Amino acid sequence: MGVLIKPQTDRIDGILRTVDIKPETAGWQYVSFAVYQLTRGQTLCGAANGRETAVVVLYGTGRAELNGQSVGQIGERLSVFENKAPYALYLSEDASYQVGCTSDGMKIAVASAPTTHQHLPARLIRPEDVSVELRGEGNTQRRVQHILDIDQEAERLIVVEVITPAGNWSTFPPHKHDTENPPHEAYLEETYYHHISPSDGFAFQRVYNYEGFDESVAVRDGDLVLVPKGYHVVSATPGCDLYYLNIMAGPHRVWNYQVDPAFRRLLPPSGKITGSIVRPSGQKEG
Repeated sequence: MGVLIKPQTDRIDGILRTVDIKPETAGWQYVSFAVYQLTRGQTLCGAANGRETAVVVLYGTGRAELNGQSVGQIGERLSVFENKAPYALYLSEDASYQVGCTSDGMKIAVASAPTTHQHLPARLIRPEDVSVELRGEGNTQRRVQHILDIDQEAERLIVVEVITPAGNWSTFPPHKHDTENPPHEAYLEETYYHHISPSDGFAFQRVYNYEGFDESVAVRDGDLVLVPKGYHVVSATPGCDLYYLNIMAGPHRVWNYQVDPAFRRLLPPSGKITGSIVRPSGQKEG
């Protein structure tokens, strides 16, 4: 399987499923990822089934339940490009969920990874729980929304979304996390689920190493890119804003990475990719 996965048209109980990646199809160990498109009145039901699970409302509105108990409205924005963080559900290994669509359309991403048997409580993640960061400067600036990052309680999953303005570079400098070498680098499998605005535009993504693996792909609206190994970087073409949802998981829940040596000169003295928090967790956007 190559790194680029085009959207599909499967239907599960009448609900359109456009992406469905499991470890056995991706050729790795941890990350599963699926995307569902609901219409008004449809309900998506699921269970963790022994896997830590995150359910992210990309856009649309609905009503949600966790373990049979209502958690009220879920979803607020009508596009991933709105200046708003998303709603999400977190489930540990034995939890279940239900999301009913109350808007004209609703898109939901479901990610999972093997549990570590911590039995963490299921919870609703609201927009005010999501910290927002501006990362990079000039033509590398992008907006990062930390839905389930390493500062939030979870077992393996790391979930963030990134909005990159037209003409800017993202996932920059190119970096990798394909080797378990603490504390310098952690093995993390990663998926990029892309949306483009306008939807007939495209972006570029490169996944590569210096050992013969090198794939550069033109990414279109609704495409998924797998990052099983190697350095990776993304570019939004002029005139096309880029959104992607990142899912990462590995044996340990740490984000330690190595930057491509050709670009280490661009790092700050700390040696880490840095940004500024524009809205800490728990603070509502005005």
